[in-house]
Amino acid sequence: MRLANKVAIVTGAAQGIGLAIARRFVDEGARVMLADIGAERGAAAAAGLGANAAFLVCDVGCGQSAADLVAGTVARFGRVDVLVNNAGILHAAEFLDLEEADFDRVLRVNLKGTFLVGQAAARQMARQFAADGGRGSIVNLSSVTAKLAIPTAIPYVVSKAGVSQLTTAMAIALADKGVRVNAIGPGSIRTEMLQVMMNDETARRRILSRTPLGRCGEPEEIAAVALFLASEDSSYVTGQTIFADGGRMGLNYTVPVPE
Repeated sequence: MRLANKVAIVTGAAQGIGLAIARRFVDEGARVMLADIGAERGAAAAAGLGANAAFLVCDVGCGQSAADLVAGTVARFGRVDVLVNNAGILHAAEFLDLEEADFDRVLRVNLKGTFLVGQAAARQMARQFAADGGRGSIVNLSSVTAKLAIPTAIPYVVSKAGVSQLTTAMAIALADKGVRVNAIGPGSIRTEMLQVMMNDETARRRILSRTPLGRCGEPEEIAAVALFLASEDSSYVTGQTIFADGGRMGLNYTVPVPE
């Protein structure tokens, strides 16, 4: 039980990677506050995880909502030891057609939201460190697109590059306050959104041709990395982005796709 007696917040936890992380944390002994903008789906997700899980609606791009999430978690569970900033959205458009409002909307959730919830949680973690020496861990969700550009997803790739740099800066700023900060950069993970693409044979082959391991990752595999970064197993790791991408980042050619 690597997270026994720990309290964690996971944003964007109603489905996909966020829900897989919340489930793994509960299995490892944590009490987990799931947060999401979708009230009905989020509440159902938390109910499915049992008594050690709860749910709060949170708009991560709003400072007050972020502060309320942390305060609500403390009120329910007494403290905050781990935060996973997973909430994120995607908008696809050709560069010349991209609207300002859509650019702003994606950065508000993906980058500003990571900052706001991260800051609110770090303030609580720093208070705990000063009071009882308890150390905190923040895990941000970046992406391989922090390094690999997709010209039809400009706001998304810009936001994820920002998350990686924010992670490094947060780690340095919070090192003397007992808080480690790291990020995960997933590749192609079999979420609901990706599954729609995988149902198209041309898209499926394109995705697999750039993945040396020859398959998509599963949300549970990202949850395993999150567990490592959240736990004392990574006690000397901070300011890092771990790319869980099936080998994609190191590939400068395409590979054959099995029929």
